[in-house]
Amino acid sequence: MNVPTRPFNDIRALVGAMPGPDAAALAAVRAREAELAKPVGSLGRLEEIVEWLAAWQGAARPRVEAPLVAIFAGAHGVAANDVSRFPPSATQAMVANFSSGGAAINQICKTFDISLKVFELALERPTGDITREAALDEKACAATMAFGMEALASKPDLLCVGEMGVGATTIAAAIDHALFGGEAEDWVGRGASVDDARLRRKADAVRAAVARHREHLSDPLEVLRRLGGREIAAMAGAILAARLQRVPVLLDGFVVCSAAAVLQALDGRALDHCLAAHVAAESAHAEVLRRLGKTSLVDLGMRLGDGSGAALAVGIVKCAVACHDGMATFAEAGVVGKE
Repeated sequence: MNVPTRPFNDIRALVGAMPGPDAAALAAVRAREAELAKPVGSLGRLEEIVEWLAAWQGAARPRVEAPLVAIFAGAHGVAANDVSRFPPSATQAMVANFSSGGAAINQICKTFDISLKVFELALERPTGDITREAALDEKACAATMAFGMEALASKPDLLCVGEMGVGATTIAAAIDHALFGGEAEDWVGRGASVDDARLRRKADAVRAAVARHREHLSDPLEVLRRLGGREIAAMAGAILAARLQRVPVLLDGFVVCSAAAVLQALDGRALDHCLAAHVAAESAHAEVLRRLGKTSLVDLGMRLGDGSGAALAVGIVKCAVACHDGMATFAEAGVVGKE
């Protein structure tokens, strides 16, 4: 008898097929680094960034010539519980602002010559309210992950992941609570500057959602479909596709990292091709990064979530590549006496 294939089986197979780092490219970068006209290690994390790029691009001379910020926008049923100071319609308004070039992310992308693409995910149709039902069914969740994989269609050489969606920090907190444990309050923050009453409602919503779905939360993909949202699923798909296509990833803020956390829960190696761009002002983000084993590149108190922190970090990554590629070696600079 033929047993129907479950949609999540395909996702698990892709996770199992993830390539590892390119050891030859990494060795080549380290060899060149040792010959550059400077003390070894004197550029600190800039040197580590170039090694990371080389290992995941599979290139002895890594490049950042086609970086992309992909923003995924979704609508959440949990927003009906008054957990945000903005109405659900604000999601569509912000997406329109991205498209017209009026957001901070547009200015940062222009500054660092980064392409920007916004993916709208059924904004007129919110996911299920996670305090009462699953956000998505398995088929829809897997299909949305596959949609997110299409973010790599333009073949970027560096992917920055961002999001937009009223209620998204509540969703992210629920995912983190399910994956990492603790109390609901440990993962709930102010989001878009909510007042104390809404902060309590957010914690109550997270607590109720995890309690309702508790029997199913041992499977990270069930966490994703039951507590997540379309943009969370799509971001997880994009991060996974980047790994399969050897594209390094810069993770943005709190919500993006909840999508990444699902992948890490599936396989502890799943985020090796990712760097944390920044630590957001959202209170739990630093703890999430600690759980993911990531140290942010910058800490500027940002909390937009639309990829702005990741886009800003592209400037640092480009600088790291420029130093590695353009610096003279000791021999070229005529420096003698190097031991």
